Amino acid sequence: MIGSTTRSKRNRVTAAVFAAAIVVAACGSDDSSDDLVTSEPSADTEAPAETEAPVETEVPADTEAPADTEAPADTEAPVDTEAPSDGVLRVPDDYATIQEAVDAAEEGDLVLISPGVYNEAVNVTTDMLTIRGLDRNEVILDGEFELDNGIRVLGATGVAIENMTAINYAFNGFFWVEADGYRASYLTAQRNGDYGIYAFDTVNGLIEHSYGAGSPDAGFYIGQCYPCNALLDDVWGEWNGLGYSGTNSGGNLTIVNSQFNNNRGGVVPNSGSYELCYPERDSTVIGNVVFANSEVGSPALGLSLITHGTGIIVGGGSRNTIERNLVFDHERVGIGIAPFPEENPNDVVPPQEDWDADCSVNRERPLTEVTEDQLAAGVFLVWEPYDNTVIGNSVSDSGIGDLVVAGFAVPTEDLGNCFSGNTFGTSQPAEIETLAPCDGEGSGDWTVDAFDVVSIVTYEAPPGVDCQAAELPPRPVLPGMADPESAPAEPAVDMPPAIDTDSIQLPPGPFYTHDG
Repeated sequence: MIGSTTRSKRNRVTAAVFAAAIVVAACGSDDSSDDLVTSEPSADTEAPAETEAPVETEVPADTEAPADTEAPADTEAPVDTEAPSDGVLRVPDDYATIQEAVDAAEEGDLVLISPGVYNEAVNVTTDMLTIRGLDRNEVILDGEFELDNGIRVLGATGVAIENMTAINYAFNGFFWVEADGYRASYLTAQRNGDYGIYAFDTVNGLIEHSYGAGSPDAGFYIGQCYPCNALLDDVWGEWNGLGYSGTNSGGNLTIVNSQFNNNRGGVVPNSGSYELCYPERDSTVIGNVVFANSEVGSPALGLSLITHGTGIIVGGGSRNTIERNLVFDHERVGIGIAPFPEENPNDVVPPQEDWDADCSVNRERPLTEVTEDQLAAGVFLVWEPYDNTVIGNSVSDSGIGDLVVAGFAVPTEDLGNCFSGNTFGTSQPAEIETLAPCDGEGSGDWTVDAFDVVSIVTYEAPPGVDCQAAELPPRPVLPGMADPESAPAEPAVDMPPAIDTDSIQLPPGPFYTHDG
């Protein structure tokens, strides 16, 4: 790393964390924590050109499309490929493939896809498109572990994707990059090699009524944005590495009314200089159900391995609000506010007076060479968690502690995190709400049952499972949008919609089960 250089745009890149490295890997890679590698930042944000799948590409039994969802036999495109005058481009009636329809579409058009299996990797560069399936569960994009992304939006403004399914892609199911305005509605993403639904370096968006499962990194991801101006509402993430991951994201970023279960880790916003716009800050997590995120059979890599057995963990993030969530049944920690040690950092932690800067300003700030004196044990740059608020949650059945807070180089009591009105059984340190109330002054001994930060580093995570081989639950048949045939195009403008978080109550139990 060179000091005093100007940073360039970088893709979601990897970084070594603790004693293991984070690796962005497609399905079919070795996801164990014993032999991970680190990749260098790329100059742009496109997926690598080389996306050849492993030799074994047979689709697991649980991800096969329904027998009656084959594309119609007559899918030949008409000779005249001019976009219809009504602004609705039908696949396969007007265009044989989704990509042909997208390429022919103009701003404001609706691409309407009939039930069938589409072996395509679709790139979108036209602004203000709505891309919609006629049946969420029977319009299926299948990458067969050979294609990179189901639908990738490359810098286009206001693109909405709705009412369809993406499975078996080497990288991501649905992916927005460098976009302003996006919407993901009624989407299902299962068994994709990196993320299910992914918004990177992208702002002003909504992800709603969607399902993400079987991805080794995360079912849902929003990263490298501030302010993100994003809302996740009514999403279900299960059997991933992480249910939700958010590196260096925040600023009017809200996660509500959602469920994260049976992942390695549940909801994990974190800081790190391996992406821009650090640190993570100003995210809101309210009214969610987070449980049983101690899975050993799910795909996993890197960060999802070392956060195994945790519900909601803020890794070196600051000024987050965690309220009225139901969190239970975790092998290690229910809700934790913890430091995040980063190996091989690209920069130092910026001063707090710079944290309110827009990402466009942050990305142009010169890098500062990290000296050995700034690294813990000469190895780790430590991101401390400051001023997080944990209020009114119900947390139970955690192996180490229902509520946990700790600092590394900064004393825990000096970090400004607070806890009030939670229902819980255990905490580290003991009497956490007496020590750090959100109203008034705290009192007590911070050393009693203090959390052992070293245990994060020394934890031996269960090895990851290749995402092609993981035995996932059957893909659920989930409700789709109303009247997809005749509903008008609705590009992603004025995103996200306003939401009254004060009206959201503590959930009484899970929102979703596989029993219906």
